[in-house]
Amino acid sequence: MERTGGLRSWWALVREALRGEDRDFTAIGLRRAIVLLSIPMVMEMAMESLFALVDVYFVSKLGVDAVATVGLTESVLTIVYSIAWGLGAGVTAVVARRIGEKDTEGANVSAVQGILVALVAGVVIAIPGVLLAPDILRLMGASPQVIATGTPFTRIMFGSNVIILLLFGINAIFRGAGSAALAMRSLWLANAINIVLDPLLIFGLGPFPEMGVTGAAVATTVGRGCGVLYQCWHLFDGKGRIALARKHLRVVGATLLTIIRLSAGATGQFVIASASWVFMVRIVAGFGSDAVAGYTFAVRVMIFSLLPAWGMANAASTLVGQNLGAGHPDRAQRSAWLCGHYNMVFMVLVAVLFSLFAPWIMGFFTADPTVASYGVHALRIVCLGYFFYGYGMVLAQAFNGAGDALTPVWMNVICFWLLEIPLAWGLSKLFQGPDGVFAAIAISESALAVLSAVLFQRGRWKLAQV
Repeated sequence: MERTGGLRSWWALVREALRGEDRDFTAIGLRRAIVLLSIPMVMEMAMESLFALVDVYFVSKLGVDAVATVGLTESVLTIVYSIAWGLGAGVTAVVARRIGEKDTEGANVSAVQGILVALVAGVVIAIPGVLLAPDILRLMGASPQVIATGTPFTRIMFGSNVIILLLFGINAIFRGAGSAALAMRSLWLANAINIVLDPLLIFGLGPFPEMGVTGAAVATTVGRGCGVLYQCWHLFDGKGRIALARKHLRVVGATLLTIIRLSAGATGQFVIASASWVFMVRIVAGFGSDAVAGYTFAVRVMIFSLLPAWGMANAASTLVGQNLGAGHPDRAQRSAWLCGHYNMVFMVLVAVLFSLFAPWIMGFFTADPTVASYGVHALRIVCLGYFFYGYGMVLAQAFNGAGDALTPVWMNVICFWLLEIPLAWGLSKLFQGPDGVFAAIAISESALAVLSAVLFQRGRWKLAQV
């Protein structure tokens, strides 16, 4: 009976988290707060990772060149995603701090400033991305065939980054306010539409045109666009913690500059990390399209595991920001470490599963033994660093949630540019293959986690001003 009661209590907690009821996360039990925030945030990030898996699954039916198009484009788009993540980190930090201070109007004003930054940044990035799409693919080492067939895909994906930035930015508003269930539902909707449209547009089923790899870009853009419309509806319906009205639609210089300052620092750390991934795929491209395809499959699978883990990291960011705003710095620190413990357990379990089932996982995407072999090696080697990464990603977001965005910037410069890139080049020469790249990723991510733990424990982030 006691076990049944415990299961019912746990299920009730899960339902409460999915409903997204308003809670003061600075006052309720810390473990309860983590569960209520992390469940929808984990599911939100799982939905974001599902975009990557669904697209590459259907595109894989078109051949290696189509997969290489997606892999090379997405490698460069990681810089756009880095800007989106950075903007999200800055917005979450400011909104969470205002919510912790019980300043609802300040949170609403901050939300509008974050949306303005997303719109402007999206337009600035979209224009050169659309115009220079074939040159981007050429720079990444794409073959002439990949450039010929993949340019429309690349143009659409870069042109749609306004939608990407809005989707990430508005979800960051919801997370900072503690309304994580709304962020989750927006990605549920976006994914459902993408899953339906992908096969219809890629293969031309029924009345739909056969667009090939370009259809994947159209499906993703339409799905994400619908997700943004859903978000905007809830921003203005007046029922949530963030309830925007006409009076909030104005530029507030001080708040705008604070968000830009924090977002610039957070963007810097993500761009540094993403740029290193661009270098990684460029080194892998030197070993041929099969290596790029296998690496692309492996990265998509790893993203599927890492983005849910980012959900736990985002929960830590919200709890740190809100608790600092409420004047509870010690509770903020405990919340980050506890989230790190939970995340580490999850990541270790994922690493074990990847090691055991890597051949089966790669077989799901490709029947080519050479491509599959590269993917298996990538999965098994990179996941060796998952124990450390479980802590590292949480503590990095905890710095961001506190408003200390510069510390992770320097950590990323050291671990990714000064360690990972040279190490990947050297080890790839030593091993005469991409295994050296995979090993460099695991080593550098582990080093970053150790450095994060040392600096976080010192506690200087508690003094950051937001």
